[in-house]
Amino acid sequence: MSVLIVGSIALDDVKTPVEERFDLLGGSASYASVAAGYFSPVNLVAIVGEDFPASHWNFLQERGINLEGVQRAEGKTFRWSGEYMWDMNTRETRSVALNVFETFAPKLPDHFKSSDFVLLANIAPDLQLQVLDQMDKPKFVIADTMDLWINIAQPALLDLLKRVDMLILNDSEARELTKETSLIKAGKKIQSLGPRIVAVKKGEHGCLLFGENDDFFSCPAYPLEDIHDPTGAGDTFAGGLTGYLANRGNHDVGFKALKTAVVVGSVLASYNVEAFSLERMRSVEQKDILSRFAEFQDLAHFDADLL
Repeated sequence: MSVLIVGSIALDDVKTPVEERFDLLGGSASYASVAAGYFSPVNLVAIVGEDFPASHWNFLQERGINLEGVQRAEGKTFRWSGEYMWDMNTRETRSVALNVFETFAPKLPDHFKSSDFVLLANIAPDLQLQVLDQMDKPKFVIADTMDLWINIAQPALLDLLKRVDMLILNDSEARELTKETSLIKAGKKIQSLGPRIVAVKKGEHGCLLFGENDDFFSCPAYPLEDIHDPTGAGDTFAGGLTGYLANRGNHDVGFKALKTAVVVGSVLASYNVEAFSLERMRSVEQKDILSRFAEFQDLAHFDADLL
């Protein structure tokens, strides 16, 4: 089955402690679409400006992503600039220029409206709601969010949570949204707000997955020696997870499938951070994903008798 992904496409300038790169392909929709495309056809809805490089557009097309829903508007593409500190976890935004994204109103082509699997990538919740208002009856809706929307658009975010099946957010955002210090309490409290499934990302410490009937899964992170650019890791995680679930077709989205999807998303995110922007994903093949997935299984498995 195909996946509908709605989010941002951006041009990024990224500085790390060892290198600085400019005009990189970025945005939540870019990362999520490339990741999901390893498993399912992707229909993308976003907006770019007149300055969007043909090389980036061609790359997305070459990955088989349907760009029919990407608007080309007069003006400049959304731009973001950020700098990572030495630990690669702390990030400082240096500049943001919304440009054409400031007036973005998602418009779904008619044949996108019947998509069974939907990923509302990290954009303002009112835009995510606009997408759902145009949809028929999707089978499974996943939303990603961030601290900015929790702080400045919480009423719209709370409305959104009542209409999605799964929410993805990081640990600090879960605490901010719920005012709970315990991530276990936070995950369960978010479920009470609407989504049946909640994934709380913990960066280099993995992910917590909360399911129905008190189902719970703790996924480790893949141990990497070198991280070159963490930008888009969360979006890649969400895209890989969604693409895997859509690939299963009409099968029920049960907790076993969700656990596997979380590992798949973590595998793709681990590859993504090994180079700037989406450069690493240009060379990652299906066999690489399968190989690292097997390593994940080994990392989390042990046979032992306690007594």
